[in-house]
Amino acid sequence: MSKPPRFDLLLVLLFTVIALASNSVTATPITQQFKEAPQFYNSPDCAVLVNEDESDGEASILCSDQAVHVAMTLDTAYIRGSMAAILSVLQHSSCPQNIAFHFVASATANASFLRATISSSFPYLNFRVYPFDDSSVSRLISTSIRSALDCPLNYARSYLANLLPPCVRRVVYLDSDLVLVDDIAKLAATPLGDDSVLAAPEHCNANFTTYFTPTFWSNPSLSLTFANRKPCYFNTGVMVIDLDRWREGDYTTKIEEWMELQKRIRIYELGSLPPFLLVFAGNIVPVDHRWNQHGLGGDNFRGLCRDLHPGPVSLLHWSGKGKPWARLDANRPCPLDALWAPYDLLETPFALDS
Repeated sequence: MSKPPRFDLLLVLLFTVIALASNSVTATPITQQFKEAPQFYNSPDCAVLVNEDESDGEASILCSDQAVHVAMTLDTAYIRGSMAAILSVLQHSSCPQNIAFHFVASATANASFLRATISSSFPYLNFRVYPFDDSSVSRLISTSIRSALDCPLNYARSYLANLLPPCVRRVVYLDSDLVLVDDIAKLAATPLGDDSVLAAPEHCNANFTTYFTPTFWSNPSLSLTFANRKPCYFNTGVMVIDLDRWREGDYTTKIEEWMELQKRIRIYELGSLPPFLLVFAGNIVPVDHRWNQHGLGGDNFRGLCRDLHPGPVSLLHWSGKGKPWARLDANRPCPLDALWAPYDLLETPFALDS
């Protein structure tokens, strides 16, 4: 007759089961279920980018100068927002079949899951997923005022020129916490002039000095960075980028140089934005504010509700701590979250409250 199991072993097994159960509640799941979106078709006056006899039409669109190229990051934490953003882009486009999506995901992410999730909701989407090596930037990241801003993928926008194929010459970069209510082709067609690298809505009434520390402003060799420039704040969640000019100017290296300095001297507090301001502020093409009604997620600390800025709206952006899907799930939505809800493709609850 076998001996009964030791009591202390039973306790270990019991605590192991409890720990696993607890982790299953609090961990970020990767089994979110999304509805299939309607298929959207080009209007009759759209350019034909794929001939019927082409064997790989998707590949040709992904390299076409006539396509509207959209770049976004993709991860499990924000995929619900990404799905809503994609739907909004397609729904309001006059030529949705001529849009090419370029998704950047961490090289350590479950790329097959991300790819399958996109394909199941958007079977006819022209897209490609590009792996991003987190280690290429993680060594340069300094702690910021909000931990979400320190995610390596948040810096992927600085590496688009290296990640996307050379045939992609211009791209519209979009964050995952936004929806469009206008045709993205209008934004993509923003003239960049003879030498500008990017375009974005500028906010010259913002206090620009607050984006950098007193250490920065008290050092003449640093503060002179903005000499002969009229720098204005711009949000990097919506940008039109000339990738050819970015590559020619090696702007990724310029951004990295500022990040390396930040590791030695604390010159800013706010994640990936300040290096962009240091390199580009005062030298971008301004875009109408309607293309980035940002800040709807509140500030970086409490995420309180905010109203729209005065004027027309083409893009709603929940930048800040509060995200519409989280507030809706918690039954504590802000009034403007109701404008995001129609684009939510989530089919069933995918996580338990902790």
